[in-house]
Amino acid sequence: MKLYRYNNLSKQNIEEICLRQLADDTSIAESVKEIIAQVKVAGDQALRDYALAFDKVSLDQLFIGKEEISKIASAIPAEAKKAIDTAYENIKKFHAAQLYKELPVETMPGVSCWRESRAIERVGLYIPGGTAVLPSTFLMLGIPAVLAGCKEIVVCSPPQKDGKTNCFLAYCAQLLGIEKIYLVGGAQAVAAMAFGTESVPKVYKIFGPGNRYVTQAKQQVLASGMTAIDMPAGPSEVLVIADETANPAFVASDLLAQAEHGTDSQAILVSTSATLIEEVERQIEIQLNALPRKDIAAQAIANSYAVLTENKQQAMEFSNSYAPEHLILATTDFQELIQQIINAGSVFLGNLTPESAGDYASGTNHTLPTSGFAKAYSGVSMDSFLKKITFQHISPQGLANIGTTVEILAAAEGLQAHKNAITIRLKSSDGY
Repeated sequence: MKLYRYNNLSKQNIEEICLRQLADDTSIAESVKEIIAQVKVAGDQALRDYALAFDKVSLDQLFIGKEEISKIASAIPAEAKKAIDTAYENIKKFHAAQLYKELPVETMPGVSCWRESRAIERVGLYIPGGTAVLPSTFLMLGIPAVLAGCKEIVVCSPPQKDGKTNCFLAYCAQLLGIEKIYLVGGAQAVAAMAFGTESVPKVYKIFGPGNRYVTQAKQQVLASGMTAIDMPAGPSEVLVIADETANPAFVASDLLAQAEHGTDSQAILVSTSATLIEEVERQIEIQLNALPRKDIAAQAIANSYAVLTENKQQAMEFSNSYAPEHLILATTDFQELIQQIINAGSVFLGNLTPESAGDYASGTNHTLPTSGFAKAYSGVSMDSFLKKITFQHISPQGLANIGTTVEILAAAEGLQAHKNAITIRLKSSDGY
């Protein structure tokens, strides 16, 4: 890992090393544009062609239904079933607590205003399945979608080599009551859900993480005005702030856990201790060699770096500039640092709270903003699947109280019809 010293970095240097954009982003944008265009025009046939080209699978049918999902799910090992059940309950408990009813507010006598939640009727969930299949993502997206009451939940995930899905995703579908999984991956899945095809329904909002092609596709369909998206969620990342009290082996394991996601993942270490950075690097070498995905993790680590700061104030300043998807505070005084966190997707506190817990089973959602978007976006929650509609009611007393104010403001803006809508009511003897 390359080492930077915070005191030697200018503001411009910091902005440059915090930038995630890669050299081939322009070519990816062009490729995705072509994929979207093909799916928009050719529909299912384009999806079959891309499955053959990208997934090396020939598909007669672009989905599997309830009976086949049940058959595939029956093959899940008992230990995996138990683990998914535990994760399901924890995630459900955390997200269910986010459902609440807001009370009406009487802004002045006779004028009542309130908000009510309504589920987004049709949502699309993208479950990645490239170098790693992610049943955890299915739970993270499916549970709040079901709790919110979304009427139609469209699930897309790349086909496996046998042209099906795996037992883990199938079991998650059973838990969630989802009876169909569309065997479509990548940018073409995003396009299918955005525009609709003969098989894949069009949705109103698309959720789910993915590689840079998926992220680019989400951004392009959003720009087209065809559908909303949860957030830009591209290659995963972690930033660990560690002091001399941190366990180097723990820190190394957290960095490697992120690095094994993909070669374009970032694992950043920020520390007040040069000695700790050296010890963490030694631990990375030791642990890396034992990983099945060590080649992927090694490439990600090679593209990552460490930052040596003089104090935790500098460490927090750098973290807020980077705006990490995942932030780990591997310190004993983490409580004192919480209020300094401005930009982060999800935060893991103390030496015994690895990112892995949040990725799978603690209860918080792991679909989070990346690439610095944590400066403006939140992670997926119940609110992501709901719309907030405002309501208001004005009584005769309320109209008398607020009427003159509205008339004056409407007249000031030169909108006579707006003023008249109040005046005609004030002059009427009819009350409701």
